[in-house]
Amino acid sequence: MRRFLEFLQHSEGRPADLALLGQLSGLNIRAFLSHRRTSGLSGRGAARELSALRSFSAWLKRQHGQPVGGIEQVQPPAVKPGLPRPLAPDDARALAATTGAMHQDAWLDARDNAILLLLYGAGLRVGEAMAMTATVLPLGETLVITGKGRRQRTIVLLPAVRAAIADYARLCPWPLAGDDPLFRGARGGALSADTLRATLRKARVALGLPTSATPHALRHSFASHLLARGADLRTIQDLLGHASLSSTQIYTEVDAARLLDVYRSAHPRG
Repeated sequence: MRRFLEFLQHSEGRPADLALLGQLSGLNIRAFLSHRRTSGLSGRGAARELSALRSFSAWLKRQHGQPVGGIEQVQPPAVKPGLPRPLAPDDARALAATTGAMHQDAWLDARDNAILLLLYGAGLRVGEAMAMTATVLPLGETLVITGKGRRQRTIVLLPAVRAAIADYARLCPWPLAGDDPLFRGARGGALSADTLRATLRKARVALGLPTSATPHALRHSFASHLLARGADLRTIQDLLGHASLSSTQIYTEVDAARLLDVYRSAHPRG
């Protein structure tokens, strides 16, 4: 907002007051965003600044009955979605193992290890794992998961994932039956995703991994590593529960980007 008001003072030749703000047009807003882009601001950053202006305009209207003029005439710039940032296979396994060794209680370690192996080994979202109930026990080779939009899909459980969950269920001090949450917090209630993320952050720091090494990055790693080993996109779409193949195709860009990185770093003329 400070940058916006300074820009108006420079372009209009007078300090921005309520009257000036009400007289603005979409051209003024676009000129400000264009000025910011020439200063090196990205499209995503410009979209954030426009969002801040919209919030300021809404506040002006509530407080003074007058929004910023022309604000509704300006559409945010198109922003290309960022590519997923998967982990290397060794890093994904190390992250699960390290996160599963951060507690004093063995059952809590077993729980976190089981969850992260589930995210990496089956491509679940964190919320999907947190929503699992004890009705899935005992585990078979496949499992039906209800994901976004109440869409159901069948996931495959690798032997290592089944063994990790079975180990956790054996050690868990709380009863696991019926519709009880499968993954429990230290006091017996349903485990919070934020609790898992906090533990994973500690493990990430211990391993020296980037901040992109999040629980959701393990889902990205699941898809990227399957694609790298020859899985077709339709299969990956079904396993991830994407409604559209276009959501899955982004992983082909990740694979191509990695190929270019390797080429540039390895080729003598790269």
